[in-house]
Amino acid sequence: MKTFRLPDLGEGLQEAEIVAWHVAAGDRVVSDQPLVSVETSKAVVEIPAPWPGRLVALHGAVGDVIAVGAPLVDMETEGATSDAGAVVGTLPAAPPSRERPATAPGPTTRTADTPVKASPAVRRRAQELAVALDTLVGSGPAGAIMMADVEAAARATAVADGFQPLAGVRRAMAEAMTAAGGEIVPASVSEVAVVEHWPAGTDPTVRLIRAVIAGCRAAPELNAWYDASRKARSLRGPIDLGIAMETADGLFVPTLRNVGARSDDDLRAGLEAMKADVARRSIPLAELRGQTITLSNFGMLGGLHAALTIMPPQVAILGAGRLHRAARVIGDDIRAVRVLPLSLTFDHRVVTGAEAVRFLVAAVADLES
Repeated sequence: MKTFRLPDLGEGLQEAEIVAWHVAAGDRVVSDQPLVSVETSKAVVEIPAPWPGRLVALHGAVGDVIAVGAPLVDMETEGATSDAGAVVGTLPAAPPSRERPATAPGPTTRTADTPVKASPAVRRRAQELAVALDTLVGSGPAGAIMMADVEAAARATAVADGFQPLAGVRRAMAEAMTAAGGEIVPASVSEVAVVEHWPAGTDPTVRLIRAVIAGCRAAPELNAWYDASRKARSLRGPIDLGIAMETADGLFVPTLRNVGARSDDDLRAGLEAMKADVARRSIPLAELRGQTITLSNFGMLGGLHAALTIMPPQVAILGAGRLHRAARVIGDDIRAVRVLPLSLTFDHRVVTGAEAVRFLVAAVADLES
C-alpha cells in the first residue's frame, strides 16, 4: 500500500483547502484520473491519481485545510509505481526520510509535559483563529498538530460563538489585506475626467487600460515594485496590469500581460477570457501573480471615489468610480455632461505626490482625448 501526499503546487504555497472529492474509498482508479479538487490562493486545482490501483482511504473532508506533504489517499497500487507528480509536471520522488506508513499512530492523549509539535505556519494560523495549540491532539506524524487540526478546532468553536472561520478566497483576501495594511504607506489623489465625447458602445474598461498606459508613460515610477526588506525599487518595463474582479466568493485580481503592446481588440479578448476563467475558478495560479500596477473599475457597482489598497510589491492602484452625468462649466455655460471619477492610491514610501499627479493628469488627458 502506498500513501499519496498533497504535492507541491508551486508559487510557494504551503497548504490547500479540499473543495470536492471525485472518488470514494474502495474505488479503482487509473493514472491521471481526477481524485480531488483543492483551492489554493484563489484558484481551484484538480489533482489526478499518480498511479493505478484501488483507493483504501481518503484523508480529509471537504472544507479541511491540509499542508503540502500531508496524506491525501492510501492506495493499493498496481504494477510499477513512482512518486510522479500530479499537478504541475513531474515531481521528484519523496526522500525515504519523509515517508511514513499511513497507519503510523499519533498520540491519543496529552499531558502538561507533552511538547506542542507544530510548524510555524500552523502556529501562525492558530494565533489568527485564537486556537490554543496545547488543547489539541495532533493528527500528524508523532502527534504533530496539522493545519486541519487547527481549522477543525476553530470550526467547532464557531458553532458555539457564532463566528465562522474564513476559508478559500475570503481567507486569502483577509491575509493579503492584513499584509498590505501592515506595510504600505498609502496616499491618494483624485480627479474627474469629462467623457461626454465617448461614442455609444465604448468599452470603459479598455479606455481605462489605455489611461493606465498613458499614466505609466508619463510617470514610470508608478509601474514599479518595492522591496521593503532591501529598501530597493525596481521600475518595471512591460505593464502587467492587475484587473480587480468581484465575485460572490471574494476578490480576484488576474493579470493582463504587457498591455502597452496590445490592441484594443486583443485587450477586450483578454478581459473576456479572464472573466470566464474566474467564473469557472480555473484561472492558472501564475495569472494571479506578477502585477506591476492594478486597475479597479469599482464604479460598475457604485461609488465615486475610494481610498484603495495596494498589494505589495506594487506601488500604485487606479480606481474608476461611477460613470454619471454632472454639471460642469463648459466655456461660459453650465452643462450636464458625462464624467468619470478617478482615484489614485500610491505608496508614499517610494512615489512622490508630484509623480502621482503626473500619472493622473496623463490618465485624465487620455480619457478626455
